[in-house]
Amino acid sequence: MGATMKDIARETGLGLATISSYLNGGNVREKNRIKIEEAIEKLHFEVNEVARGLKTNRTKTIGIILPELNNIFFSEIITAAEDLLRSHGYATMICDCRSDVKREEEAAEFLLHRRVDGLIMMPSGAEKKVFDRFRKSGRPVVLIDRRMENGDCDCVLVDNEGAAQNAVKQLMKKGHKKIGMITGPDNVYTARERQRGYKLALQESSKAQSEQQSDLKDKTDRKDTKLLADGNYTIAGGAKAMRKLYEDNPDMTAVFISNYEMTVGAMMEINDLGIKVPKQLSVIGFDNVDFARAVVPRLSIVTQPTEEIGQAAANLLLSRLEDKDETSDKTSDKTETTETIWLKTGFVEGESVADIS
Repeated sequence: MGATMKDIARETGLGLATISSYLNGGNVREKNRIKIEEAIEKLHFEVNEVARGLKTNRTKTIGIILPELNNIFFSEIITAAEDLLRSHGYATMICDCRSDVKREEEAAEFLLHRRVDGLIMMPSGAEKKVFDRFRKSGRPVVLIDRRMENGDCDCVLVDNEGAAQNAVKQLMKKGHKKIGMITGPDNVYTARERQRGYKLALQESSKAQSEQQSDLKDKTDRKDTKLLADGNYTIAGGAKAMRKLYEDNPDMTAVFISNYEMTVGAMMEINDLGIKVPKQLSVIGFDNVDFARAVVPRLSIVTQPTEEIGQAAANLLLSRLEDKDETSDKTSDKTETTETIWLKTGFVEGESVADIS
């Protein structure tokens, strides 16, 4: 017969409450933690997760749904979130929906039936019904990077509009007026926000307005201007969009690329076209400092706080789980106040922007 919590209590001289707190990811004194871990190793104690889940209605598991697992931005966020959750005694179940709404709905249903305690999700554009059943069952949901239309949910977001606006202003300060943008899909929240920031920057500049008024007027929600090309948040899409921009705008002096994968594709196409950066074309990309340093010349890029995003999402979810533990009336229909955490982007200046002022 395996060792029990009572055996650990006898071995350590500690109370069952202290041992239970440790096993459930709670905070215990450092000296007590050491005693408990030594006793666990000595007695070969193993937690019966199935039995504990039936007793506490908790599985100590968090579900995570991603649009693309091979996307470095997403993977860095999830690494940070997973590390923090693990330190609190939670395991994670990660589902890659490959930016497919149906897969996303299936993943949410799968995690619901697996009785995960909460959900961290980067929505691909699905409606709020994907997570409605989680919330109705009393399990918290935290969205990362993207909002859902008509969804009332905790979120951790980056100021995408401000990031794009700042990037375009950086180009304007160097005298650039004809500035193209490689955008993402219309149905993705971040893509819409970054495109809005691009247009706001142009509209705030009287010089840019006079140069590009005919292109931008009354086209805030459309993509039929010559200076905008959809790269679909992919490497291939970024390359195709870069070629289109270059062919449609021979007088374009700068381009802002609003996503890492598209930045990679656009730079590949720039090399294939023989364009000299920044002599012929100035470039500002998005994310991944290592890639920016590897490119010649070094790219100027917008950076996102991936570690902060992951940690903020995990902390927010953990706080919701703690709130649930402290609330005796778990069937209450009382409306909860949701929280949105906003994080700022950064900017790393390279050598890919020429001063033509």
